[in-house]
Order: sequence, then C-alpha cells, then structure tokens
Amino acid sequence: MNPTLGYVCKYVPVEVLKAAGINVRRIEPQATDFCRADTLMHANVCSFVRAVLEDFADHDYDGMILTTCCDSTRRLFDTLRAKWPDRFFYCLDLPHKINDFADSLYAKHIKKMLDAWNAYAKEHAFQTPANTGELLSSDPPPIEPKDSKQQPHTISVGLVGARPGDGIRSLLISKGIRIRFDMTCTGAPRNFDFTVPDNGSSWDPNLPSYAHDLLNQIPCMRMADASGRQRFLQDMSEQVDGIIYHTIKFCDIYSYEYTQIHKKSDLPILKIETDATDQSSGQILTRLEAFIEALEAKKQFDQSRTASGNEQSGTRTPADKEEQTGTRPSTEKQETSPMIVMGIDSGSTSTNAVLLNEKKEILASAVLRTGARSGDSAERVRAMVLEKAGLTLDDISLVVSTGYGRVSIPFADKDVTEISCHAKGAHFLNPQIRTILDIGGQDSKAIHLDDNGNVKDFVMNDKCAAGTGRFLEMMARTLEIPIEELGPLSLKSSESLTISSMCTVFAESEVISLIAQNKEPADIAHGIHEAIVSRAMSLIKRVGAEPGFMMTGGVAKNEGVVDVLQKRLNASVWRYEEPEIVGALGAALFGLEE
Repeated sequence: MNPTLGYVCKYVPVEVLKAAGINVRRIEPQATDFCRADTLMHANVCSFVRAVLEDFADHDYDGMILTTCCDSTRRLFDTLRAKWPDRFFYCLDLPHKINDFADSLYAKHIKKMLDAWNAYAKEHAFQTPANTGELLSSDPPPIEPKDSKQQPHTISVGLVGARPGDGIRSLLISKGIRIRFDMTCTGAPRNFDFTVPDNGSSWDPNLPSYAHDLLNQIPCMRMADASGRQRFLQDMSEQVDGIIYHTIKFCDIYSYEYTQIHKKSDLPILKIETDATDQSSGQILTRLEAFIEALEAKKQFDQSRTASGNEQSGTRTPADKEEQTGTRPSTEKQETSPMIVMGIDSGSTSTNAVLLNEKKEILASAVLRTGARSGDSAERVRAMVLEKAGLTLDDISLVVSTGYGRVSIPFADKDVTEISCHAKGAHFLNPQIRTILDIGGQDSKAIHLDDNGNVKDFVMNDKCAAGTGRFLEMMARTLEIPIEELGPLSLKSSESLTISSMCTVFAESEVISLIAQNKEPADIAHGIHEAIVSRAMSLIKRVGAEPGFMMTGGVAKNEGVVDVLQKRLNASVWRYEEPEIVGALGAALFGLEE
C-alpha cells in the first residue's frame, strides 16, 4: 500500500510526490472543536491551522508537506513533529519573490525534500514504486451537480481569498452558479507537467522548469509581488456577476486584499469569514443564498431595463415578433380563484406569518413565540393567521418561508433568505428606505437598498449573540424586569454608564457590578442600549449609512434602542407598526411574483 501525505498549500510539489509513488491528499478541514489542538498549540494560533491538526489526528496520514507561508504554519510543523515523531513532516522554504533565482532555489528545496523522504521511506521500509508517474492523488474530485443539465448557469461568480472549503463550492454549484474562476489557495486546477528522467540521475533536470511553473501560478498574498492577482481580476471582471471573498478569521493578509478589491471594484462582493468549523454553517448559508438572490435580482432588473429600452427605440423583441406574426398561442381569460399567498418568517425568537392577496393587501398577520421545534411553531402560526383571516388551507395558493428555520417548514412551497425578504418588505412599506437595521433574537444585519429596492450590500454579525434580542433578554433578567419594560425604563436615564464588553457573559458581569455599586436601573438599561447600538452602527457603516433608515425585528419595539440609534445617526428611524412581520411580508410578496 502506498503511503499517504497530506498538504494544504498550492505551492506543494504534488506532481513530484505522485511521481515518487506517494498518495497525496489535499486537506480541507472542517473541525467540530479544537480540543486536541488547544492542548498542543497556543489558542491564538490561526483556526485553520488548528483545524488541520484536528483533521490530521482523525485520519491515517503518513505525514504532511507544508510550506513556510506564515508563522502559524511553522508552528503547526513544529507541533506535528513533536506529537508524531515517527511520521514524515517536511516544511518547504517557499521563496517570497518570483524570478529565475527563486526557480532554481525552490527546485533545490524540492530535491532536498525528496532526499529526506527517500531516507525516511528506507528507514521505515516503505515499498514505494519509484518514478511511476501515476496519478495517485486523493484530492476531492471536481464537484458537479447531479442535475447540471437541468440547471442552466444564469449567474457567474469568482472565488477569491483563502481556502473556502468544498462546502461553499458545493453550495454554489448546487444552486446552478458557475464558478468562473477560483483564486483561492487550493482552488485553481493543477495543469503542471512533470516527467521523471530515465537516466537515474540524482538531480532531475526537469525540476527547475517544474518549479518555475509552480511558482508562476496566480500568486498568493504571501508573495512579495501579488500584482498578478489584481491583473487577473481586472481581466476577468467582465465575465462574472459578483465576487465571493473568503478569509480565515483573523487572517490580516487576505483582509487587506478584500479591502482593496471592495474599494476599487464595481462588482458586488460578498465577504465570508470562517474559522474552519461547521458551527456557523447556517449563517454562511444565509449569506451565500442572499448574495445569489441579490445577483439574480440585479440581473433581472438590468435585463428588463434593456428590454424596455429596446421597446422605446423601436427594436422588436422575440415576443413582439410572435405577436405580429400570430405565432403566439392565443389564451382566453378564465375565471380563477383569488390568489392568496402566505409568508412565514421562522426566526429564533418569534415565528411570524402574513397573508397577502393578489392586490398586495395584508389580510392578516400573526406573531408567535418560537418553541423548541421551528416546524411546530410554523404550523401553529399558520393556523393562527388563517383563523384571523377566516380562511382555510384550501384558500392558500402558495406558502413562502424565510428566516432562520425556513428550510425546516415542510409545507412551504419555496424559501427565500431573510435578507431579500426584509428588503422586499421594507421597500413595499416605504419606498424611501435605503438602509435597514434588523436586530432579531439570534443575529443582527444591516441591508443597503438601491432606489428600486434591490439589495446593494448587506452584512450580518458573527455567530455570537452579542447585540441581539437574546442579549437584551439576559440583561433584562439580570435587572429583574420584564423585557418589555427595558426600553421605557432607559428613557428615564440621567447618568451615562458604559458597558464595555459586548460578550453576553462578560456584559452580564459588568451589569452585576454596576448593580453592586447602587447604580440606577434606568442608567444601566441605557448603557446596555448604548452598547447594542454601538455594535449596530458598525454594521450600518460597513454597508454605507444612506439616509432613509428603517429598523425591523423584535428589538425595533424597544424605544430605548431606537432613541439611542436616532441620536447616533442624527436622523429619524422609520418603523412599521408591527416590525416583526416585515420579513414575512417580503416572503409573501415574493410569492405573488411566482
């Protein structure tokens, strides 16, 4: 059985290792926790590196090939050697610059790596067939949707940044999204040729040429001159509808590049920051789907505007030609039942429903506290809103779900992300709205709309509950007052107090300390609201604080939060009479467009 070595960097000489008869497996870690890594490494080490260590411990690798791409990777190399001294680990000294000298130097480093492997294989009695040239890689095969023929590519995106993992790629392809290019660390396909000479020489004359090809890929951000990345992006910008930029949490190198692209490019761009765990998969799914929905809406709007321009200029569309030649099938107007659509917003705190008729009139709405099972809560709110409207299930033409539990509602005909639904609902209620702040029970989000109500940009908070409805609930419990009284109480504040920590646990400790100092509950409540708004303002600024502000979600009922927000913005914040149903309203509006 051939040995298996793992790798994570695109500059690892995979083809050379294959030719030496070694199985090579690209590591795409998805850790559940970092228990082992935290005992072996410092907690501040990059989460991706810690996830790689967890993956290595879970699989039967014979070793790993690394490169000197960053300090965290060097620390990983040291840790692996110390923990598994009987396995093969090698860290290639990767040149910072790309030139003829670097090609020669890296070829020598690769040769040293092979010599080290041969010595290790001999010592451990590995029977590896030398110079086979076989493709022994265990890399994941290209991801293709099973029904790709039934899913024409309507949206094209580019992947940029650091290792996004196969989960993001799989999701995009499953949605019929074409990944036009992949500039991430291990995303580009490897098309390098490497042939082993037959003369048995200890020095392979093909290595410098191979090293040249390896180093002259689209450079990663650790290279001294990464201008090739910008040139490639400029050349490809007209071939994609948007860019998805992935970074590893706290990786400054790629964060800098994202900032540059965001400032210089006119393309819509979505930044996703992960820590190589699956604990925030729900929010990642929401962000990706919302970005795709925004791209699709923009494309449809651009196409409709082009079609409208053709009509005004006298250009005949295919539909015009059918009408003039009589080829379009004739249809007779038939009497049909009035269309009634139900929108359901399944949130972590409340489940909300709206009934909308074909005239876009709200027939009834309902708000229900979400229980232990989102599906059960959806069924209860469905029954509640139908009873309010005096209707039955047979009267409903379509059900559209949104929110955190949208995929867990079995009777929904379609699901749309809460980002798109809040935008749709807000624009319907007030076309002057340009910036939405939605603070729900589990997360917060800021959404920037264009003049037509399309999503221009959006950001969500991370998987922490800081600055959300859950945060307020815990603070109200600590103050021993009902959550409904927290807002009115804070309006009576006379002293400014600061809650410095946004971590729910640490903030609670601060509140307990203030209580011990005999501070007034009104002042503490005001300090809590100041802390929430500070976090919300960072979201609003990231999407562009354009006047025409609206607040949605359950926290919008809190007068204290709204008062602080208006003072920070120096502008009024509009709210609908029932701010919790805006998402469900948007879902119903999407249903009417079906």
